[in-house]
Amino acid sequence: MQALHFGAGNIGRGFIGKLLSDAGVHVTFADVNQQVVDAIATRHQYPVNVVGEQSTTEIVTGVDAINSTSEKVIDYIASVDLITTAVGPQVLTYIAPTVAKGIIERHKQGNNRPLNIIACENMVRGTSHFKQVIVKALPQDLLPWVDAHIGFVDSAVDRIVPPAVSESGDILEVTVETFSEWIVDKNQFIGEIPTIKGMEPVDNLMAFVERKLFTLNTGHAITAYLGFYKGIDTIRDAILDDRIRSIVRGAMEESGLVLIKRYQFDPEKHRAYIEKILSRFENPYLHDDTARVGRQPIRKLGANDRLVKPLLGTFEYQTSNDNLLIGIAAALNYRNDEDDQAVKLAKMIEEQGVKSAFCEISEIKQDNPVVALIEAHYTKLQNHQFV
Repeated sequence: MQALHFGAGNIGRGFIGKLLSDAGVHVTFADVNQQVVDAIATRHQYPVNVVGEQSTTEIVTGVDAINSTSEKVIDYIASVDLITTAVGPQVLTYIAPTVAKGIIERHKQGNNRPLNIIACENMVRGTSHFKQVIVKALPQDLLPWVDAHIGFVDSAVDRIVPPAVSESGDILEVTVETFSEWIVDKNQFIGEIPTIKGMEPVDNLMAFVERKLFTLNTGHAITAYLGFYKGIDTIRDAILDDRIRSIVRGAMEESGLVLIKRYQFDPEKHRAYIEKILSRFENPYLHDDTARVGRQPIRKLGANDRLVKPLLGTFEYQTSNDNLLIGIAAALNYRNDEDDQAVKLAKMIEEQGVKSAFCEISEIKQDNPVVALIEAHYTKLQNHQFV
């Protein structure tokens, strides 16, 4: 089995590429970083440090790489069995036309073998979004063939892969946590579902998507925003702050109650899942910056993302949301001159006020009572009165 994986960054190499390679899949990475591409293409292997109580270094082998702007990518798409991505949600739009060209070439060559495409991104139904953009670049008369031969498989991915500098200077070395989870929608595959250890096909994908979004992503973001506000550099140090930990746990319990009501999750098991997430944030072997985790606050305050989507769930089920509101206020207060979205957010708030800016981003109406509460928390943060 052959796979083309877009994105040879830390997540691509340390998570998805590694799982595929471990399963005996021949992986070709496609990336714009020519230095990384050349290193993979020359060595055909790289080290992955899996860190935790039992830390190990594992060597990923049998891999190759090409530049994602090369015409060769189209030939690969025409012939491989699987396409995966780990490029970031915003980059999917840029690679979609190339994937469309490859699909056209695949059809032209008469390759009717099943091709499954899985976008492994931090977004809800990322592959479905990817499909919409790809389809726009395809001839309409090709769409029935696409529906019959190409599967667009949504997924939920979870592994903390922070940026790490190799002590040996190896640009391919990557560090990851022990925990990983890759859930895929079994109903969206075309042809036989590949057997890949670490990839779990399920019937109820959205339950797992929202479990991860409402727990890991929600907690990670709030830890980052409150930690950054207090001048704490790392996620580990932030979650060890008693006040931050209390708010983060409270927010995850609030979002968790939404999940329990929506998907009938076992309350005890979900509480254990929350504690597992908190322990992952504490991992002393991972050095993840609050500034990195907090980046792109506008996206993270969107209606379908990690802060507002669980808040909307508390409206639906009429449950508490006090800690989620504090987390949202902290996101609105994120001031990082090195992050374009943070700069844009600060300008929006300056020009139109925090209530109007938040409502524009989140699509929540200004007369909703929580908006005034968020403004009050935000004002306290602005006045250096930690909530």
